[in-house]
Amino acid sequence: QVQLVESGGGLVQPGGSLRLSCAASGFTFSSYTMSWYRQAPGKERELVAAITSGGSTNYADSMKGRFTISRDNAKNTVYLQMLSLKPEDTAVYLCNALNTFYRYWGQGTQVTVSS
Repeated sequence: QVQLVESGGGLVQPGGSLRLSCAASGFTFSSYTMSWYRQAPGKERELVAAITSGGSTNYADSMKGRFTISRDNAKNTVYLQMLSLKPEDTAVYLCNALNTFYRYWGQGTQVTVSS
């Protein structure tokens, strides 16, 4: 059974930081591209960052320099370190696993940036 379980979200003040985690199980984690997406109320889901099985990374322009994606294949976990958070970063953050044939989604974790 495939599972992607996100954690680490919460309420943070502007300028603060959070580290999200996504624990994966039920598939060969190391062979999948792992990504973080986010969806704010009334907005389309958007890609935040991705990391390939080989470790190459890609970021949305608005996240470059503030967010860092990483993965630990030994722990079947992907991380998103978020710095200098802004109110517009408020959203549900979702973990995604992708290979040639399959795409899996987690349930998401809420990140709220507010004073």
